[in-house]
Amino acid sequence: MERRWVGLDGYDVVGTVRAGRQVLRVRRHGRVVADCVSVAEVARHVELADLCEVVELSAWRAQPEKIAEARISSRHR
Repeated sequence: MERRWVGLDGYDVVGTVRAGRQVLRVRRHGRVVADCVSVAEVARHVELADLCEVVELSAWRAQPEKIAEARISSRHR
């Protein structure tokens, strides 16, 4: 699973390999803006504080628990 960060105005940053070297690819609305070799280079294109990491949640769900039977207290009868 690749790590991905998204920011304001349609920016996203993903790690990738270009010409055998690891880079951080900055895209805006799906178009490549730059391939950066450092975080400082990424900061020239997007405000780092605005980036949020995208976390994929698994599709696993817990088994539904047995629904407890509702009971009425003796004072409400």
